Amino acid sequence: MSTKHTLSVLVENKPGVLARITALFSRRGFNIDSLAVGTTEHPDISRITIVVNVEDLPLEQVTKQLNKLVNVLKIVELEPGAAIQRELVLVKVRADNETRSQIVEIVQLFRAKTVDVSPEAVTIEATGGADKLSAMLKMLEQYGIKELVQSGTIAIGRGARSITDRSLRALDRTA
Repeated sequence: MSTKHTLSVLVENKPGVLARITALFSRRGFNIDSLAVGTTEHPDISRITIVVNVEDLPLEQVTKQLNKLVNVLKIVELEPGAAIQRELVLVKVRADNETRSQIVEIVQLFRAKTVDVSPEAVTIEATGGADKLSAMLKMLEQYGIKELVQSGTIAIGRGARSITDRSLRALDRTA
């Protein structure tokens, strides 16, 4: 049975690293549901957050292969209850004088922000978990979604512990 897994991967910030990592998933026939990449508190280190829906054993095999890549420093699976996960959505919704106030109410209900207003549309920025964003989008559908951009999931462990607690040495390569 497939399960949703969120992996946080620390890598050297070098060209080609992302391509090699995604190629490992592709060769196994895994579809990456979400992918987000950015630098960390160390400019020469990037964090890749990968969300996949796969069985545990094949994922373990891919994780072992990832650990063998030279530029991969550390891989951690972030359990849903032990991590804070967020996504960003920018959505452009059809709006006129009659519907604009209703749309603004929905924006406020979900603690989102109105970032642009024109005579024919309202652009909204929202952050949160996937369920919250899906619920907001479902409520906005009745007005007509003109355009939608959604980021990949980013995640960080809860509490004081950090993925970098035991240094970033390449020897610390536990899955």
